[in-house]
Amino acid sequence: MQQIFNFILKNSNRLLFLLLLVISLLLTIQSHSYHKSKIISSANFFTGGIYERVNNINEYFSLKSQNEELALENARLKSLLFNQKDTTKVAQLDTIKGVKKTDIIVSKVIHNSYSVHENYLTINSGEADGVRPDMGVINSAGIVGIVDKTSKNYATVISILNINSKINAKIKKSNHFGSLVWNGKSTGFVQLIDVPRLAGVRKGDTIVTGGQSIIFPENIGIGTIDKVYIDNVTNYYTLDIKLFNDMTNLGHVYIIKNKDAEEISNLEKQNKNDE
Repeated sequence: MQQIFNFILKNSNRLLFLLLLVISLLLTIQSHSYHKSKIISSANFFTGGIYERVNNINEYFSLKSQNEELALENARLKSLLFNQKDTTKVAQLDTIKGVKKTDIIVSKVIHNSYSVHENYLTINSGEADGVRPDMGVINSAGIVGIVDKTSKNYATVISILNINSKINAKIKKSNHFGSLVWNGKSTGFVQLIDVPRLAGVRKGDTIVTGGQSIIFPENIGIGTIDKVYIDNVTNYYTLDIKLFNDMTNLGHVYIIKNKDAEEISNLEKQNKNDE
């Protein structure tokens, strides 16, 4: 202990200089958006490379479960093929409504947090692949999140298990809309709030994306109603939604490129400027 004190006293000037240097750098980054964006981009590149190497090791030990998923997918494809009226034609899989095949970027989750209130994913696709902020991210089971920051080869995604996430969603059978949020409690459930009382809801009803935004197309699966609560103050329903996705076990994902997003966004900005 005495040696530590001696070291600090002996190098006090150097240590003070380093402390002041770190504080000045932090203040510069926080107060200048350009510096901040460069730091975030560099961090994404560095951490992305580390996450990818760790993920490669984890993938090796999860080959069995991945093979089982591929077998189930192959069975579904064969079922589509065998149930065609003309079996000589190649089965054409339905694409996501409103999105062409060329508008989807295939990627992989290489880091996934789900144990804090503000959870993020890291995927191994970035600006070089056409990934941009505010693109929707889904997989075969349902929605996953929204792209937040990007670097050349990687991107971070705001998970639906993030208390700051807010996504337009609806009850599939009645088309009544609400906002999809997360209360920070269970990784298997999210909440649909601001659902009007006139909506007929019951346990087991399917919840899908509402399509009132430029991020997700309409009718992407989210989950099913598990519990129904009534807010006596607002007179609206709050619904507990059991997710289709296991957000603690994500592999390949699909990033949705809405080709009309820029046009719609510019038009909405013009309307706001005219008000």
